[in-house]
Amino acid sequence: MTTRLFLVRHGPTHAKCMVGWSDLPADLSDTSALKRLSDYLPADALIVSSDLSRAVDTASAIQGSRQRLPHVAALREIHFGAWELRTWAEVDAEDPDRIRAYWETPGDVTPPGGESWHQVCDRVNAAVDGLINANQGRDLIVVGHFGQILTQIQRAELLTSAEAFSHRIDNLSVTDVAVGRDGWKTGAINHLP
Repeated sequence: MTTRLFLVRHGPTHAKCMVGWSDLPADLSDTSALKRLSDYLPADALIVSSDLSRAVDTASAIQGSRQRLPHVAALREIHFGAWELRTWAEVDAEDPDRIRAYWETPGDVTPPGGESWHQVCDRVNAAVDGLINANQGRDLIVVGHFGQILTQIQRAELLTSAEAFSHRIDNLSVTDVAVGRDGWKTGAINHLP
């Protein structure tokens, strides 16, 4: 039995800094893009989001008549800790080695008070596995975040962390992954309907 995941990145926040667990709202003023996105997604899919408002509100904007599942906090973006809402330049001026290692060789490096890439993967993978197991064979639209989507691309394509980070994930894009007996397979990545 195959489950298809449609991983949707939330609408833009327009922030020019690292936004992880901060609850910034999404700009959902591009109603034509939201309609195209909703029309592209399977009409009978279940829809779920992280509990951050930018994901919740984006899910509401594309939900239509689809059944909504409760928000899942474990689908949140990367927890940037002390780097939250700061620019690369600000953090680089204080801790250049750590921030470069975090983004260039993601893995066990952790922002102060935040989580490493491996911790993000463990958290999100467990949440996605729970959704798949609870909804066997159903299509799932998962509205979330850049890092959360990359975890599933890395998993499906058996990539290194650095290879996963090389993918671009635009706001209001869809990445689809099929999960079945033959394992995980990606379809379109960063598709903008």
